[in-house]
Amino acid sequence: MTDPKQLIENNHAWAATIQEDNPDFFANMAKGQSPKYLWIGCADSRVPATQALGLGPGDVFVHRNVANLAVHTDLNMLTVLQYAVEHLKVEHVIVCGHQHCGGVQAAMSNTDFGQINPWLRSIKDTYRAHAAEFEGIEDQASRVDLLVRLNVATQVRNLAETDIIQKAWKAGQSLQIHGWLFTLETGKVTDLEKTISGPDELTSIHRLDV
Repeated sequence: MTDPKQLIENNHAWAATIQEDNPDFFANMAKGQSPKYLWIGCADSRVPATQALGLGPGDVFVHRNVANLAVHTDLNMLTVLQYAVEHLKVEHVIVCGHQHCGGVQAAMSNTDFGQINPWLRSIKDTYRAHAAEFEGIEDQASRVDLLVRLNVATQVRNLAETDIIQKAWKAGQSLQIHGWLFTLETGKVTDLEKTISGPDELTSIHRLDV
């Protein structure tokens, strides 16, 4: 196990390398941020947001939680979303799930996980709503993979149904919500083609008079 002091030394070495390559990098970064992307991903340590996209500090605004959820009652997520959309004016919101997601696997079981039970509830609801799609799939890994994809699609729609997103669309802001999948075995991202680009793609009951 790496000593925390080693992490600080690693940081100083990294900063020195950046400074050598671009002496003005940190001075310019301290002046503000203007990322075009908001990444909502899983807290899993194997799924790095910025590195996976080949970008650097200041390029991606990031929110992470267990199983990359965008739950309407999550004040943390909503605060990040509002800041990213209204103040940073991001142009793309990316929900990225990943294969072998522990949160999704937990939601598929009947195990009592204690404090995390309410958090997993929304994934269980997605599982129940799409029960017919799992019929005939006996391989557990394939069932988990399917629910990971369905969960991403659910979160994309959840985001589109927020007043934050819909107000941005009404104001004419260019904003798309994407659903992606990160494959741990390859490190590659796949577009699940669940993009929502405007209120016309929502059901009438979810379109708000904002």
